[in-house]
Amino acid sequence: MIRAEDMAGRLDVRPGAPLPGALRSERRDWASRLAPGRPAAVLPGLLASLFSLCSHAHRLCAQLAISAAAPGAVPAPADAAQRLRLETAQEHVRRIGLDWPRLLAGAPVPEALASLQGSPLLRPARAGDGPDWAAALAWLESEWLQMPAATWLRAWQACGADWLIDWSQRHGGWLPGLLRAAREADTGPAVPMDHALRVHADGEGLRALAQALAQTPGFAMHPRWRDACAHTGTWSRLHRRDEGLALTPWAMLGSRLAELARLCLPAPAGHEGWLAHGALRLGSGQGLAWVEMARGLLFHSVDLVDVAGASEVRACHVLAPTEWNFHPQGEVARRIAALDVSVPGELLQRQVNLIMVAFDPCVPFHTGLAQDRAREVDHA
Repeated sequence: MIRAEDMAGRLDVRPGAPLPGALRSERRDWASRLAPGRPAAVLPGLLASLFSLCSHAHRLCAQLAISAAAPGAVPAPADAAQRLRLETAQEHVRRIGLDWPRLLAGAPVPEALASLQGSPLLRPARAGDGPDWAAALAWLESEWLQMPAATWLRAWQACGADWLIDWSQRHGGWLPGLLRAAREADTGPAVPMDHALRVHADGEGLRALAQALAQTPGFAMHPRWRDACAHTGTWSRLHRRDEGLALTPWAMLGSRLAELARLCLPAPAGHEGWLAHGALRLGSGQGLAWVEMARGLLFHSVDLVDVAGASEVRACHVLAPTEWNFHPQGEVARRIAALDVSVPGELLQRQVNLIMVAFDPCVPFHTGLAQDRAREVDHA
C-alpha cells in the first residue's frame, strides 16, 4: 500500500552542494499514472485528492481542462474567478499564519495562531452565503497590517523591499517582528525576473507548452521554458502591478502579503479578475487549462476519448508550481548551492528556510547540513 506521505514526496536540500545535487525532489508524476482509464467525471476529484494541499485549485483546473476538451463531460465550473479569489486568499492566510512562524521563527507563534482563529476567510461558509470580504479586509488591516490595506499596497508598489523594511520596523505585533528577524537570513541578489513564468500570456506559448507536456518524457517533473528554468509565484502574475521591483527571497514575502491585500480589497484594486485563469481546446477531446493559484501558475492537460457514450481519460498531465520553482537546475537550487556552509548551522538553516518559504513548495523538505553528511559517511 502506498502511504499518503510517499505519494506527496519531499524535497531534499543540500546547502553548498554543486548542481544538481543541491536540490533533489522525490515527487512523482502520479497524475499521468493514475488518471488514464478513469471516467472524465471523476478526474477533478481524483486530482484534488492527489494534490490535497492545493486541492481547490486542482479541482478547478481539471474542470476547466475537461470542459475545454469535451464540453458537457463535466458541469462547467461556476463562478471560477470568485472561487479562485477566495481559495487563493485562504491559502495565503494559512501559509503566512502557519508556515512562516514555523520555518522563519523555528516554532509556532501563539499570536499568529490566535489571529488565524479570528480570520473571516477561514470560517465555514453557510449555504448560499458568499465570503464577507469587508470583514476579511477589516481583519487583515487590524490583525496583520495594522494600517489601511490600500495605503500599505500603494507603498509596496512604489518602494517594494524598502517599504517592507520600513513597515516592519515601525510596527509591533508578531508579523512585523517575524519579518524583521527573517531579514538577517536574506542572501544573494534579487531574483531575475526575466525568468518569471508568463507562458499564459498568449495562445502560441500555451500550445507549445501543451505539446511539450504531451510529447516530452518527464517534462511535467522537470519543466523548462525557452531553454531555461523558470520560476512562478505572486510576482509572475499576468496582471501584475509591481513590475520592476527588486525581489530577494525576503522581499518575496512582501509580494505574497501584497497579493493578500489586493484580494481582500474591493474593486478595482482587488477584483476577481486579478488572478488569471483559462482553458484552450487543442483538438478533439484535448484541452489545456491554467489557473494562477497561491503558489504560482498551475497547468492541467487532458486527452479524452469517448467510450460507450461517456468521456474517459486517455492521458492527463499536471504541471504544478513546485516543479518549476524546485527544478534541480532552477533558481532555488542555484541559491541553495551558493550558500556558505561555513556559517553557523543555525544561520544556515534559517537561510535555507527563507529561500524555501519564499518559493513555497507544496511538500515537506529536509535539509542535509554538515553534521548530517558526516553521519552518512560514518554510517557508510
